[in-house]
Amino acid sequence: MNIQEQIKMYHPSNEQEKKDQEFILKMMNEKDIFERKNTVAHFTASAWVTNPSHTKVLMIYHRIYDSWSWMGGHADGCEDLFEVAKKELKEESGLNSFSSNGNIFSLEVLPVKKHIKKDRTVESHVHLNVTYLFEVDENEPLKVNLEETKGIQWISLNELKNKVKETWMMENIYSKLILKMHGGTK
Repeated sequence: MNIQEQIKMYHPSNEQEKKDQEFILKMMNEKDIFERKNTVAHFTASAWVTNPSHTKVLMIYHRIYDSWSWMGGHADGCEDLFEVAKKELKEESGLNSFSSNGNIFSLEVLPVKKHIKKDRTVESHVHLNVTYLFEVDENEPLKVNLEETKGIQWISLNELKNKVKETWMMENIYSKLILKMHGGTK
């Protein structure tokens, strides 16, 4: 099943996901939607990584956002967003051993502010983001990817809001993912 069909079949858990699902499906017909050269909106995939008991999440310290963040990245032409999430998880954590059912866990339309990356200006745009849930044994060895991050760490759910500097992400995205991970909705 292709990603458009997967997104159509996804059952939103709240109003935000319902609206974002509608917007993402509307954007699917845009040119270069899986490429960064679409400077208005393009696809990304994220890995929400938890330990088996769902008491901690694995986060990276993101260089651009200067905050603890989930792992993920741009589709860069790949329409298999689960593969994109797995690739990013491996690149950003060094992990090769993890489990996931491969189903969409969450949908988000994420605003990206204008910023500088590699001495170039990146204009404001939106990420059409698909999130997948992964479970990892927290004793697995981790490897920091210093090209993209400043660190990697397991963070208990109780500590997460004190560590994440991006208030909007914590309040609107990460808190939703935590609730969903425990069977609730927001």
